[in-house]
Amino acid sequence: MLDEYWFGDTGRISPEAPVPIVRTVATEQRPGGAANVALNLAALGASPVLAAVVGDDERGRRLAALLEPRGVRCKFVYSEEVPTVHKLRVLARNQQLIRLDSEESLAPAAGALLPVFDSALADADVVVLSDYAKGTLDAVATLIEWCRRKSLPVLIDPKGDDFRRYRGATLLTPNQSEFRAVAGGWRSEDEFLLKGAALRAELDLDALLVTRGERGMALFQRERAPSLLEAEAREVFDVTGAGDTVIALMGAALAAGLALEEAAELANLGAGLVVGKIGVATVSRAELRLALHRRGSGGRGLVTADELVELVTEAKRRGERIVMTNGCFDILHAGHVAYLEEAKSLGNRLIVAVNDDDSVRRLKGASRPITRLEDRMAVLAGLAAVDWVVPFSEDTPAALIERLLPDVLVKGGDYRPEEIAGGDAVVRNGGEVRVVSLKAGRSTSAMIESILRSSS
Repeated sequence: MLDEYWFGDTGRISPEAPVPIVRTVATEQRPGGAANVALNLAALGASPVLAAVVGDDERGRRLAALLEPRGVRCKFVYSEEVPTVHKLRVLARNQQLIRLDSEESLAPAAGALLPVFDSALADADVVVLSDYAKGTLDAVATLIEWCRRKSLPVLIDPKGDDFRRYRGATLLTPNQSEFRAVAGGWRSEDEFLLKGAALRAELDLDALLVTRGERGMALFQRERAPSLLEAEAREVFDVTGAGDTVIALMGAALAAGLALEEAAELANLGAGLVVGKIGVATVSRAELRLALHRRGSGGRGLVTADELVELVTEAKRRGERIVMTNGCFDILHAGHVAYLEEAKSLGNRLIVAVNDDDSVRRLKGASRPITRLEDRMAVLAGLAAVDWVVPFSEDTPAALIERLLPDVLVKGGDYRPEEIAGGDAVVRNGGEVRVVSLKAGRSTSAMIESILRSSS
C-alpha cells in the first residue's frame, strides 16, 4: 500500500459543515502494509525481498522508488486490472482527523504472484506473510505448504475471523481484537490463556503471539506454559503499523537464531517504540540497542559512532563510569585480553575503538592487518570485558574521543599520559588518562614473526 499523510493545523470549524478546517503545511508518502514490514526488516539490517501485487500506475512505481533505495528488493506484479492500494490520512496537532481509502480487491492478480513467490523462496531464511484481506493471499494455504516443504519458518500477520486457512504456519501474530473474533470472549485471564493454548493446538502452530496493547503480549508455544510480556510504558501517539513492527522483529530475530521467547521480547520492545511515532514507521537497531541499554538488559556489541554517542549519554545519565581504549587488535592474544580486563576494572562500561583496515596499513605497513576489521571487531565484541566496539578511519581516535568524552581513557604500553591522542580533551572534561602496562612477551608482531619462522 502507499500511505499518504497531510499534516496541518486546525483552529476553526467550516461554515459549510460541522467539520474542522485543516490548513495543510506538509505532505508525505510512505510505504504501508506489507511494504512497511519490509522497511522494518531493512531498518534492522535484514535483506528483505518484497513480493506483492501493485497497480501498473504511478502509485505502484512510487512505492518501488521509496523502497529500493532503503534496502528492499521489490519483486512486484504490476497489474493493469487493479490499482495500487492507497490510504490518505489527514492529521492536525498529531491527531488523525480522517482516513480516505482507495482500493479494490487484488485477487484478480494474485495468481501471477505465485511464481514470483516461489522463486524468492530459494534465497529465504524466513518468510513473512502480511495478510491485509486485500486478496493477494487468497492461496495462503498453498504458500504455507511451499514454505514447509523447504523447512522455512513462515510467520503470518492474520486477518479475518477464520484462522483455519493458516493451519500449519510457524507463528501467527493476531492482535487481541482479531484473536477475540476467532476464539470468542473471556471472563478471566485464566480463560484467555486457555483459549490461546487451544487455538495454537487447533491450528497446529509452533507458536501464537497475541498482541494486547497496553497489556503487552502473550506467547503460546508447543508443550510450554504461556509467556506473558508486560507492555513497555510510554506515551502512545499512533498505533498504526505497530503490528508490522512486531512481525518484522519476530522474523528478523528468528532468522538471526534467537529463540521464540527472545524474539517476542524484542518485538514487544519494538512495538513500544513505534507507537511513539506518527503514522507507519520503523524501528532501527540503534533504537532497540538504546532501549535495551535503558532497561539495563543489553545493548552491547558492535556500534556506529552515532549510536555510541547515544549509548554513552544514557550510561552517564545512569551514573555509570565510562572507560575507553583503542588499537588495531590484529590477531587478538592473551596480552590483549588481560589489558582489556584491567581497563574494564577502572569503570562500568568499556569502549574499544578499532582502527579500520586502511589506517592499520598506514600505521603498520602494507602487509597488515592480518585480520580484517569485521573479524577483529567481532572477536573483541565477544569478550566479557568489552561493552561496545566502534571503528574509526583516522590514524588516531582523537575526534571520536572528543565526541564521547569518556571518564577514563586507557592506553597500553610505555606512553606518557600527555602523549595519548584525545587525552587533553578527556582531562579538560574532568576525566583521567591512564597507562596500563602490557604483558611481557605478548604482542601481535611477535606472534607473526614466530609463525613466519616456523613456516620457513
